[in-house]
Amino acid sequence: MPRKHNKTDISEQTRHEAMTVAKGTQKPGQTKEQTKLIAQGIEKGIAEYKKREKQKARERDKQRKQALKAQQNATETGVTEELISQSPSLLPWVLLVASWVGFFALEIFR
Repeated sequence: MPRKHNKTDISEQTRHEAMTVAKGTQKPGQTKEQTKLIAQGIEKGIAEYKKREKQKARERDKQRKQALKAQQNATETGVTEELISQSPSLLPWVLLVASWVGFFALEIFR
C-alpha cells in the first residue's frame, strides 16, 4: 500500500541536513538522544522555513500574474482607443456635403 504524502512529512535530505547540523553543534557529554531531539527541532525549523518560502513564492507569482494581466488590459484598452481615434468619422463629411448643398441651393434659388 503506497504511503500518503502528508504536509508534515520531512524529506530525507532535510533530516540528513538537520542531523549534520546537530552533530556539528554537539557538546561534549551530550547523549545521542539529546542530539536526536536537537536534530528534530532543526528539522521542524527547516520545514517551517521551506513552507514560508513556498508561500512567499506563491504570493510573488500571484502578484506577477496580476501585474501582467493589468498590463495586458492596459495595452488592449490603448489599442482599442487608438483604433477608435483612427477610424474616420462620417460626421465631418456629412456636414461638409450638407453645407455645400445648402450653399448651392441658396445660389440657385436667389
